[in-house]
Amino acid sequence: MAEIHVDVRGQTCPVPLVEMRKAVKKAVEGDIIEIIGTNAASKKEIPMAADALELKVLSVDENADYWTIKIQK
Repeated sequence: MAEIHVDVRGQTCPVPLVEMRKAVKKAVEGDIIEIIGTNAASKKEIPMAADALELKVLSVDENADYWTIKIQK
């Protein structure tokens, strides 16, 4: 099992979602994909897209400067 990091801080829609999908395609079953970003809309869209792709959303965390979403393939 690997952890894939996708840093999309400063990027706006649809870049974070596109980058998340690219990481999912590269990942193998069980891999964890961590997406770090700053776009508010993407923070909502990425978990919805993960659900639609039948991926497991492990966490959605937010601090003052950015959010982090972890999903598992």
